[in-house]
Amino acid sequence: MSRIGKAPISIPSGVTVTVSKDNLVTVKGPKGELSQKVDSDIKVEQEEGTLLVKRPSEQKRHKALHGLYRALINNMVVGVTEGFKITQELVGVGYRASNTGNTLDLVLGFSHHVVFALPNEIKVTTTSEKGKNPTITLESIDKQLLGQVAAKIRSLRAPEPYKGKGIKFVGETLRRKAGKSAAKK
Repeated sequence: MSRIGKAPISIPSGVTVTVSKDNLVTVKGPKGELSQKVDSDIKVEQEEGTLLVKRPSEQKRHKALHGLYRALINNMVVGVTEGFKITQELVGVGYRASNTGNTLDLVLGFSHHVVFALPNEIKVTTTSEKGKNPTITLESIDKQLLGQVAAKIRSLRAPEPYKGKGIKFVGETLRRKAGKSAAKK
């Protein structure tokens, strides 16, 4: 059995989970509401403060979906209670970030500003302290959407391997390369 799929999902107080007839799982909590359509083969059962995700057979497809839907439902429960947060930093001379509402304005060394409109479900804050790299903080209850938007922002100027200039996640380690002069020795 899937190690992830067989683990029960504990439902904290203040969170309500409903499973409709067509396998639509809806999670409501203090931070908001999320819903996910679950494959018709996978069964979601609710028992005394926990959710169990069960599969009908040992087929490879059922095994894959078992762990997937358990993880997605668990992310929804965590999202509506605590939320998710991703912090990125801009490494490079003259790189800046500012936001107006849900519009992110980035200066990334191009001849023009890059304006990035964020979905309404994501809250953004930017900070610029003297002597430190500018940072972008993204917060949301939807982990999947948050990761997708963060990856899109990073792709605007991915870190290059020689000096590390670009947009990177805080705590990310980059594989650095030696320059030309190091190879001649």
